[in-house]
Amino acid sequence: MTCDEARILLHALLDNELDAGHAREVEAHIAGCPACDAEFAAQREMQRVLADADLRYTAPASLRALIEASLPQTQHQQPSRRSVLRGFAMGSAVSALAASGVVALVLRQDDQQRILSEVVSAHLRSLQAGHLIDVVSTDQHTVKPWFNGKLDVAPPVVDLTAQGFTLVGGRLDYIDARAIGAVVYKRRQHVVNLFVSQTSNAEYRAPRTEAMQGFSCRRWGNRGLNFWAVSDLGADELAEFVDKFEAAMNG
Repeated sequence: MTCDEARILLHALLDNELDAGHAREVEAHIAGCPACDAEFAAQREMQRVLADADLRYTAPASLRALIEASLPQTQHQQPSRRSVLRGFAMGSAVSALAASGVVALVLRQDDQQRILSEVVSAHLRSLQAGHLIDVVSTDQHTVKPWFNGKLDVAPPVVDLTAQGFTLVGGRLDYIDARAIGAVVYKRRQHVVNLFVSQTSNAEYRAPRTEAMQGFSCRRWGNRGLNFWAVSDLGADELAEFVDKFEAAMNG
């Protein structure tokens, strides 16, 4: 394992996101490389400092008083027993609905973050020697048919060479315990992995960019497919890739 390969995986090792085999490889490299060992120690110290820092902010009591003073004042009257019971029942029902909605939202967000983490881990694995491409070709008419029979739905493959993103091939990967397609592009020396999976949601979902472990990830949905584009390119260049891919796919 080279220093460049090890440094890509240091964050994942620190966060316990590597499988046992890759973890042993990185640890073995660190043990014999003073430079990578120092980098890993610095990252570990940064993690400790952030964990120990008191970042919680407590609003002052004056803010509560200010908010209460701004609320409309209502006339006080003794509520009847019936109105109290009716209000209690309605409040309980509303609270239950609100709570269930919040739980569902949190579960969906947690699930999305888990899958995003898996996508980034798959991108990291692909950067290891011999893991990037199963079918090597710059021809979309070679890459796309290669997926046929291997997946329920073959991912769209478009040629973006003229737009500055060179198609270099594709491979099978595994996200959320199922096989999906990964179409691989390069811009200069930067790898762009485009992961594509089938979904029952046919609605268009606009692209949004998130950062994880030093990588940019832009995800969106279209035509019953989920897309994740991951790269160490800047967020603006990755957004450019997605815009050009979408334009070519819809053209």
